[in-house]
Amino acid sequence: MRKFGIIGIGHVGVTIAYTLVTKGIADELILIDNNEGKAIAEQLDLEDAQARLDTTTQIKIQDYSELKDVDILFLTAGKIDAAKETGNRWAEFEFTNAMVKEVAPKIKKSGFDGVVIDTTNPCDAITQYLQKSTGLSQQQVFGTGTFLDTARMQRVVAKQFNVNSKNIAGYTLGEHGDSQFVAWSGVTVNSHPLVEFAKQQGKDLDYTALEEEIRKGGWSVYQGKGYTSYGIATCAVKLAEAVLSNAQLECPVSCYDKEFDTYIGQPAVIGKNGIEYVNPVALTDDEKAKFKNSAETIKSKFSTM
Repeated sequence: MRKFGIIGIGHVGVTIAYTLVTKGIADELILIDNNEGKAIAEQLDLEDAQARLDTTTQIKIQDYSELKDVDILFLTAGKIDAAKETGNRWAEFEFTNAMVKEVAPKIKKSGFDGVVIDTTNPCDAITQYLQKSTGLSQQQVFGTGTFLDTARMQRVVAKQFNVNSKNIAGYTLGEHGDSQFVAWSGVTVNSHPLVEFAKQQGKDLDYTALEEEIRKGGWSVYQGKGYTSYGIATCAVKLAEAVLSNAQLECPVSCYDKEFDTYIGQPAVIGKNGIEYVNPVALTDDEKAKFKNSAETIKSKFSTM
């Protein structure tokens, strides 16, 4: 029995729910939201869809006690307007911080002992706060972190060289926010180091311009449709599938870093226990400095909680 829970069924939460149901990933799904009318409506809409699907998902709403035997719990609540108005992910901090204070005791009381995947912003700080507040292990609680930012890097680089984004490897690391950076030293295109591939194509690399386009990718989506949903929901579901199948998927997520004592976007291996282990990659001195700066940025803001 594959059982999922989602706390917060706004644009991201409902996209995750729709994906789980239509792909036949979930046998049982628990939806929880502050707006009960919204929860009822999404439950009914998803149930209507199932008459035309090959699989069936039992959907329940608004019951924290149902989280006791949930395999994977998504935290997706947020206040997107705050970030959109200011252009700053940390603008959601006051709202999401209070939200964790409200839901963490309820999660703990339910007896939940599965894996939590957090998409709520500011992702790194909220993931760490949730882990501490629930008392779950650092293995069990992780965030999408720079998994989405890495996908944006793949899109931007692929467009630059007219290749498929799936053939771009490498990482965006650090904060899911303004201090993130691309570890360009490890980026490859069609398995060739980026610098070599650019020379083969007769193209100059403007790292500053590329990184700016990557960093602003989310804001471009915000400005056009008022929120992001597909990219982040796809990342969250892929991580959930990696947990369910013990896939040992190596990817950049927000997880605990012992050296800097903070959650931060870095490569880790995802399996049945959540974070199986952190998998550090080789960085240049400049990249190490950027990672340290990003960690200190997260810590300084987390300390205000």
